[in-house]
Amino acid sequence: MKFSWRILVLWTLPLLVIGFFVWQGIFSPSLGLSENAANTRMTYGRFLEYLEAHRITTVDLFEGGRTAIVEAIDPDLDNRIQRLRVDLPGNTPELVSRLREEGISFDIHPASNNGAIWGIVGNLIFPVLLIVGLFLLFRRSNNVGGGPGQAMNFGKSKARFSMEAKTGVMFDDVAGIEEAKEELQEVVTFLKKPERFTAIGARIPKGVLLIGPPGTGKTLLAKAIAGEAGVPFFSISGSEFVEMFVGVGASRVRDLFKKAKENAPCIIFIDEIDAVGRQRGAGIGGGNDEREQTLNQLLTEMDGFEGNTGIIIIAATNRPDVLDSALLRPGRFDRQVNVDAPDIKGRLEILDVHARNKKLSDEISLEAIARRTPGFTGADLANLLNEAAILTARRRKEAMEMVEIDDAIDRVIAGMEGTPLVDSKSKRLIAYHEVGHAIVGTLVKEHDPVQKVTLIPRGQAQGLTWFMPSEDQGLISKSQLMARIMGALGGRAAEETIFGDAEVTTGAGNDLQQVTAMARQMVTRFGMSDLGPLSLESQQSEVFLGRDLMARSEYSEEIASRIDGQVRAIVEHCYDKTLQIIRENRVVVDRLVDLVIEKETINGDEFRQIVSEYVQVPEKERFIPQL
Repeated sequence: MKFSWRILVLWTLPLLVIGFFVWQGIFSPSLGLSENAANTRMTYGRFLEYLEAHRITTVDLFEGGRTAIVEAIDPDLDNRIQRLRVDLPGNTPELVSRLREEGISFDIHPASNNGAIWGIVGNLIFPVLLIVGLFLLFRRSNNVGGGPGQAMNFGKSKARFSMEAKTGVMFDDVAGIEEAKEELQEVVTFLKKPERFTAIGARIPKGVLLIGPPGTGKTLLAKAIAGEAGVPFFSISGSEFVEMFVGVGASRVRDLFKKAKENAPCIIFIDEIDAVGRQRGAGIGGGNDEREQTLNQLLTEMDGFEGNTGIIIIAATNRPDVLDSALLRPGRFDRQVNVDAPDIKGRLEILDVHARNKKLSDEISLEAIARRTPGFTGADLANLLNEAAILTARRRKEAMEMVEIDDAIDRVIAGMEGTPLVDSKSKRLIAYHEVGHAIVGTLVKEHDPVQKVTLIPRGQAQGLTWFMPSEDQGLISKSQLMARIMGALGGRAAEETIFGDAEVTTGAGNDLQQVTAMARQMVTRFGMSDLGPLSLESQQSEVFLGRDLMARSEYSEEIASRIDGQVRAIVEHCYDKTLQIIRENRVVVDRLVDLVIEKETINGDEFRQIVSEYVQVPEKERFIPQL
C-alpha cells in the first residue's frame, strides 16, 4: 500500500492530544514524592494520637510542611514500623517545636521544582507538535493539489509553464494535416520574426482555434508549436479553470494572463476549451454561475479594455457548436483551423512518421495500408501500427508482416478475435448471412468492392463482411446510397430466401438500423425522394440544453406521415431488388457458403473470381491516388 503522509498526520494529531493529558496526569507538579512515597495514608488526628503515645519514630516534611511521611509503631501489627503519609493542615510551626520536645527525629525537605519543569515542558511541547503537524498536513495537501492546503492557492492559475518548451515534437513530426501546419507555421514565424509582418502593417493574430474530431492531432499541433516557437509556453485544460466556488475560475484566468503578460511574447494553449467556453444563457435558471463568470473574464482578457500584446492563445475543441459566439469572433479567435481526418495522402504521411521506429518486412506496403483505412485519424493509425507490433512480438517474429497489419485492422475496427464456431446449423446460417452481404455488394456496380468474408467472431459479431471503399468519398450519390442499403439488406434477404420467413433471425438488427437511418436521411436531409428537394431536419443530432430542449417540430404531422411512407418505400424497393439478386444467384451462393464454412475466411479477389465463373461481375471504378 502506498505510504501517505496525510493519513499519518491525521492519526498522529489525536494521539498527541491524548498523550498531552496523560503527560499532565503523570508529571503533574503536585507531590514530587516518588522516592519517599508511602502506600498508606493516616489522618492528622490519628497522627496526633500516635504522637502523644510516643509511637512516632521519624518524620519527613515535604512541600513546605503540607505533607509528611512518618514512621510509626503500629500495635495492631505486633509493633512493627510502618511508613504512613499524613496531609497536614497548612503551616504548623508548633509541630516542629513539639517534635523537638518529644525528641523525635525529623527532617524538612525543600520543595522540588521537577514537577513544575515537567508541566512547563508538557505545555510547550503539545502546541509545538500540534503546529508542526498542521503545517505538514497543509503542506502535503498543497503539494497533491487538494485538501485544506489548496485554499491558499484557489485563485492561482494551474497552467504548466515552460520558458522554452521541450516537448520533443516538431512540425516534421506532424503529418497528414498540411493546411493546419501552414496556418500555424505563420504564427511561429510571427513570434520569431515579427518585423517581417509589422513592416507592412500586419498585426499578430490574438487567437487560433483548432477544430476537429478526436484523434486528428490538435494537441500534437500545439506541442509542435511549443517545440518550434522557442518562446514561453503556458498549457492548461479548460476544466482546470472551473471549480465549485464561484469566482475561482475568473481569478485563475486573471492570474494566467498576468503571468503571460510578464513573459510576453508567449503562447497560451487551452485544451478542450468547450469545458469553459460554452454558450452563455443556455442553462436552466440564472446565468450567474461559475462557468459564465470564468468565460466573461476570459473574453475580457483576450480582447477587452486592456490589450494583451504579444500573447497568442491557441485553443482546441471537438465541439465548436457549443462555443459562445463572443468567443469565436475576430479579435479573440482570429483564425479557426479545421483539423479533419486525413485523406489517403495524409494517411500515408502519418504512417511514414509512425513506422520510423517499427521493424517492417519488405512485403508491407504503407500505400496499401493507407488505402485500406479510410476514415482513420492519426491516433487510429498510430494505434494500428502499435497493435501490429504487439501481435508481431507475441508471435515471436523478427518484423511485422501484412498478416499482422490485417489482424490489427480487424481488431481495431471490430474487436478481439473470438473462438471459431463449430460446424452447425447456426454456423451455416451465419455463413449465408455474410455471403448475402458480399454477393449483393459484388453484383451491384455502385457498391464498394468486397475485401474479405469471415466467420471468425470479433467483438459482438459472429461473422463479418468487409468492404473496401474505392476512394475517399466526400460526396455520395443517390445510386451509391441505394447500393449501400441493398448491401446492408443482403444478409436478411439471404436468410429469408434460404431458410424461409419463419427462420429469419435477429442477426440483421444492426443492419436494419443502418438501413433506416440512411433512408431517412435521403428523405429528410438530401431531398432524394418524391417529397422533393427539401431539408426537413437539421444536422443537430444532440439536444443542447436550454437552446434545443423546447424546439418545435420543423414540419407538420402530414409531412411526418409522408416521410415515413417515403422511407418505407425506399427500403422496400431496395429489399425487393436484393431478394431478386439472391434468388437469381442461388447456385453461386451455395458454393460460396460451403467454401467459407470450410476455410472460414475468403479474401475479396478469391470471392470475385468464384462469382465470375457463374455471372458477369460489373467493373467497379478503382481509385488510383496521386501520392
